Amino acid sequence: MNRIDRLFGMTTLLQARRYTSAEQLAEQFGISVRTVYRDIRTLGEQGIPVSFEVGRGYFLVQGYFLPPVSFTPDEANALLLLETLGATLADGSIQPHVTAALQKVRAVLRPPDQDRLAQLASRIRLHVPEYVESHTAYLATIQAAIANGQVLEVDYQDKNGGSTRRRVEPIGLVFYNFTWHFIGWCQLRQAYRDFRVSRVQHLTAASLPVAHQPQLTLADYLATLNLPQLL
Repeated sequence: MNRIDRLFGMTTLLQARRYTSAEQLAEQFGISVRTVYRDIRTLGEQGIPVSFEVGRGYFLVQGYFLPPVSFTPDEANALLLLETLGATLADGSIQPHVTAALQKVRAVLRPPDQDRLAQLASRIRLHVPEYVESHTAYLATIQAAIANGQVLEVDYQDKNGGSTRRRVEPIGLVFYNFTWHFIGWCQLRQAYRDFRVSRVQHLTAASLPVAHQPQLTLADYLATLNLPQLL
């Protein structure tokens, strides 16, 4: 990566995060921390308002935004593959957003690249086992509850067919064994539980903040399941 591309990439990364340390920038772009300092100084000289907060890192001053960016053909191809994965493995609450996002990508491509992407799209297919269920429409609500620290009210059917109403404080969402699961503190059972999304009969985000202070992370919980290494 040449320096101009690196500076542009660094600005894009700073815009996408609230804070980024010099060490994180160095790792992301394969450069030394000393080079990061030089690049940050160069960005400032070009009028890009990069500031620094002790203990947190660099950030772009509020109100500064890059203009809309274009995508290279390789980046568009990668996003097309993600759209295929999303259309197959996500549910009805996520799929329209994936499609809409890729439409925005297509809109900024040059006409020849648009044609090439359309041709590639017709040549990519993803087949999964028939038991993989994607008829639900809960993933977006679960994601929002995790991000906003909200309680989920869940009508849940267990593996024996019994139904219960739960209030769950979600800590994470994970895909394993070809199905989505959300992990959270179950107020009914007073313990962390693994909920299979396909067994949810009804789900809403309550207007209640989480009350239980998380005592373990999603990674900690998954480590107890002895699953194959997760990404």
